[in-house]
Parts: sequence; C-alpha cells; structure tokens
Amino acid sequence: MAGHESRKWMILVATMWIQAFTGTNFDFSAYSSELKAILGISQGAVELSRDGVRSRKGSRMVVWIGFDVYTIVVFFLCLLAGCSITWFNTVCFVLCIKNFPSNRPLALALTVSFNGVSAALYNLAAISMNPSLSHIYLLLNAFIPFITSIAALVPILRQPPVNPLPSDAIKHEQLIFIVLNVLAGITGLYLLFVHSTDSSTARVIFAGAILLLVLPLGIPGIIYAKDWSQRKVFSSFTLEGSGFLLVDADDLEFHKEFFSRENSQINVTSYSNGPTLTLSLTRIIGMGGARDEGCCGEIIGKDQLFMLGEEHKAGMLVKRLDFWLYYLAYFCGGTIGLVYSNNLGQIAQSLGHNSMTSTLITLYSSFSFFGRLLSAAPDFIRLKLYFARTGWLAIALVPTPIAFFLVAASGKEVALQAGTALIGLSSGFIFAAAVSITSELFGPNSVGVNHNILITNIPIGSLVYGFLAALIYDNNAAAGAATFAQQMMTDSVVCMGRKCYFSTFIWWGCLALFGFASSVLLFLRTRPAYDRFEQNRRANLLD
Repeated sequence: MAGHESRKWMILVATMWIQAFTGTNFDFSAYSSELKAILGISQGAVELSRDGVRSRKGSRMVVWIGFDVYTIVVFFLCLLAGCSITWFNTVCFVLCIKNFPSNRPLALALTVSFNGVSAALYNLAAISMNPSLSHIYLLLNAFIPFITSIAALVPILRQPPVNPLPSDAIKHEQLIFIVLNVLAGITGLYLLFVHSTDSSTARVIFAGAILLLVLPLGIPGIIYAKDWSQRKVFSSFTLEGSGFLLVDADDLEFHKEFFSRENSQINVTSYSNGPTLTLSLTRIIGMGGARDEGCCGEIIGKDQLFMLGEEHKAGMLVKRLDFWLYYLAYFCGGTIGLVYSNNLGQIAQSLGHNSMTSTLITLYSSFSFFGRLLSAAPDFIRLKLYFARTGWLAIALVPTPIAFFLVAASGKEVALQAGTALIGLSSGFIFAAAVSITSELFGPNSVGVNHNILITNIPIGSLVYGFLAALIYDNNAAAGAATFAQQMMTDSVVCMGRKCYFSTFIWWGCLALFGFASSVLLFLRTRPAYDRFEQNRRANLLD
C-alpha cells in the first residue's frame, strides 16, 4: 500500500515536469520577429514583405515556389507542435483525474501551473547558453520536451491501482498538496526575481531552478518512509483526532446546527453514483419566483444543469447552452491572453522597448504561473468562503480588459509591464481552472475529449485575433513606411509607435468584456448545481 501511494505521487511529480518543459508555445514571442524576418514575412504576417520578395532571385514562379515551400514546412511543423502540446496536456489531465479523484482540482491546478513557467525556464536556459542567438529557443524546444518525456515515462507506466480513500487519507493528501503548493510558489518567486543577462550567472540560476523542480521528488520518499514506520514501529499506537481538516474545530458545531435546520428544506435523492441534494425551488440561489420572469430569467433557467459530474458525450456537450457560454468565456479570456503573449516581441518592438522582450516574457510566464496556482485557492478556503468555480472564472476574467485598456492608454514601460502581468495572471487562472470546470460540469470520465473540444477555440482564436492584429499592424506599417523607412536591420516591414497596436488593444479589451459577460451568465446558470454539490459535500464531511 505504501508503494502504491508513493508511486501515485511520483506520477504527479512527472506530470509537473512534463507541464514545466512542454509549454513551448509560450516562448514563441522570444524569436517570432527573427523567424518572420528570415521567412521574409511582414511582422503582421498578412503579406510577404516587398523587400523579402525582391531578395529572392529568379522568376516570379521561383519566388512563389520558394515561399510556398517555406509556408508548407512552417505549417507542418506548427501542426506537429500543436498536436504534441495537446497530447501532453491531455495525458497530464487524465493522470491527475485518475490518481487523485478526491482532490482532483488541487492536483490539476498544481500540475497545470507548471506549464506557466515554461517560458521563464526556456528564457533562462537560452541566456545561459548564448543570449544573442534566437535560434537556440528552437533547439531547446526540440530537445528538452523529448528528454523530459523519457524521464517521466517510467513512473507513468508503473501506475498504481486506484482505490477509494478513507476520509483521513483524503485530508492527508490535502496537507501534502499544501506543501507542494508552497514549493511551487517558491519556484515561481525564484524565476520572477532571480535573473541575469550574464551567461555564467544564468547557468547557476538555471541549475537552481532545476533543483527546485527536483525537490518534490522527496515527497514520495517521505510518504513511503512514514507509512513503513507506522506499520513497523508505531503499529501499537493509536492517535485520535489526527489528520488534516479544512474546517476549524470552533465552526464544527455551527455547521452541524446549520445542517440540522436545513434538513427540513432539503430532500435527499439517491442516484446510482451517490446521494444528491435537491433544494426546494423557492430557495435556489434566493431567486424565488422571479426566476421565470423576463428574458434574463428565461435564459438563466432554460436547460440548467441539475447536478455536477453528469457525463456528457460529445454530441450531448455541443447541445448545451452552458458549454457555449463556457466556450465564449474561454475564447474571449484565456485564448486572447495567449495571443497577446505570442505577440509580446513585436508589441515591445513597436513601442520602442525591444530590449524588454525577455523581461516581458518572464513577467507573463511568472504571473501566469501564479494565476494557475491561485486557481487552487477556492478549494482551500471553501469552508470559509465558498463560491462556485464558474464564479471564480468570471472574477479571473476581470483583469484582462483592464490590462488591454491600460496598455492602449499608455505606451510607457510601466504600463506595458503592469498590463502583461495582469493578462498573465488572468489567463493563467483560466487555463488551470478550466480543466476542473470541464470535469465538474460535463463529467470527469469524458474530460479528455470534452476539454479538447473546448480548446479548439485556441487555434480559432489565434487565427481570428492574430489576423485582426496583423491587419491593423500592416495597415499602420504601410501608412508609415515613408517615415519609418522600411526598417534598416531586417527585410520585413515593421510598424513603430503606439498606433500599431492601439486599435488592436481596444478591440481585444472589448472582446474580453464580452467574455466576462458570458462567464457571468454561465455562473448564474450553474450556481444552483454547485450549491447542491457543496451542501452535500459538507453534510458528508460532518457525518
């Protein structure tokens, strides 16, 4: 049994490593400008630059064939990279859900959070090798995920059998997750504040980061040693009242009294997967009879989810209004933040802060990491401050429009850094919380398929938002070509000045507000199901 427990935590550490070193999509902005210049594509990527076309020798047919071959190769590589990242993420999600069914949100939030430090780790690794060579990022992106996958393969293949845990074991798991979250927080702070542009110093810092990633390996060893000592040495002792409980002892009597008063208004109905609480209609989220009044009430009440965890196959999923509200919230929240991060290099360049690109990448990466870690906070404070997870999603979307409007209003370094941090924090929370929300709303067993259906909005959003930004960017670049002289150091058209992204930030900010509205509506529709689930969970906890 001790071996099974330690192997389970080994799997968790392996998924943390996979997430930390396979988020290669987050460091694209570090080399995007140079890559586009080499391919002869304008920064906006809408058209082949005139200088790039002129630099290719031969007939128009040769120029077209050359450009077409470049396009096909880059498209094929991007397709492979996108598929691999999706595969890595799905494997990690499924492993967390399978091995930690009782603390699923904590495992998912911790694992997904390490995907947020990928850009900072790759940035640090590139600086430690040669900070002047952008192609190093491509080499690192090619080799490090492969090496990490090989290292993580052994614990993943040796998965332990999954058995139901007693309540004291669940509480013990929660305590271990607190320790791991503290270690993760230290790792994030280390990557945020400890950095250097000197190669030799960066190597030492990078080695320290790797050490922090290896430290969680001590958890499985400690668990094994503790279980062995309890069996062999302390088996004759019994400790009463031990374990970790996310509720104060002083509050226990209050909760018991609360549930005894509520019993008269709650009907417990048995389903095949356990008891579910059905509240009287007049008590659902305090809305009473106003629920059916007006257009808004009709939208909120139509085809509501009655309970969490009901399995939805793909055909059933796409018929749900809740899914499309969720899709829009993600599309206008996390995805738009990801597109912003991919354009950080040329955003900094257009605002005259080209030297800040590495700093901005590290800033976005670190705050995305902290946002992902924060997505676990609702599970730690749920007995003190309970809020439906879809409500936390809506709150997490608030910083994104604020950040876009802030950056649009000012092109100063401070505004750019603050906006980047806010967007990283917001999108990081959304990326991590979304996996748990998908599992809770549409079933844990179908989460692999359903979440991949949800994140189809990422390539669609990247195309739509990227084209919008590129169109505005290229129009401004063409209008200012006489003033800014077709850029001296590259063969591509580069736009300089606040105007290059001003309209883009305004549009993105407005779309983020629309995503926030969708998330609020999703929260109002799903809150009754979350309330039922939470009351049932507390009742079982106090029994």
